[in-house]
Formats: sequence, structure tokens, C-alpha cells
Amino acid sequence: MPSFEEPQNKRETRQVNINQDSPEILTNSIYTPAFLREYIGRLMRVEFLIGTNNLVDRIGILADVGASYILLRSLENDSLVYCDIYSIKFVTISTTGMYRGY
Repeated sequence: MPSFEEPQNKRETRQVNINQDSPEILTNSIYTPAFLREYIGRLMRVEFLIGTNNLVDRIGILADVGASYILLRSLENDSLVYCDIYSIKFVTISTTGMYRGY
């Protein structure tokens, strides 16, 4: 019978080094991922188009940005929400400053 380990309360800290050899989509701010990377640590409201006419929003602190996803840290329970970058239609970025831990 397989044994299951108890979940540990460890946070993984991602440190993705962006340099001149990185893909342009992550370095040139004319692309959404590179633009959003400039706002890691900011509170934001992200609206997604689901289907043909259904907008859904999520609010959280931008934790990470990849080529095809963003991670939002929920304000309610500190969980991470993985979001498809291609369904994003609108992003409202807080101008009140950065949040601790980013």
C-alpha cells in the first residue's frame, strides 16, 4: 500500500532570470507576458472571456507570469490561481503600490 506524505506548508519561490537570451515574448513589453511581468506584486483585477460572451473576473496579487499563463494570489485565502493568458481581455492594475513578499 503506498504511503502518502502529509502536505507541507512550504512555498516555492520562483526566480526566473530574464536576460538577452530569453524569448522576446518575455522581454519585449509589446507582448502581454513581458508587459505584465513589470507588475508582479501589484493588486489587479483580470477579466477573462469564457466562451463567446461570458466575462469572468478574478482579483488578486500578480505572483508570476509565464509565456502562456499568469498566477494570481487570492486575497481571500492566499491560494494561487493559475490563469490562461490567452483568455484575458481586460486587466485593471492598482496604482497604490507594491505588496509585501514580491
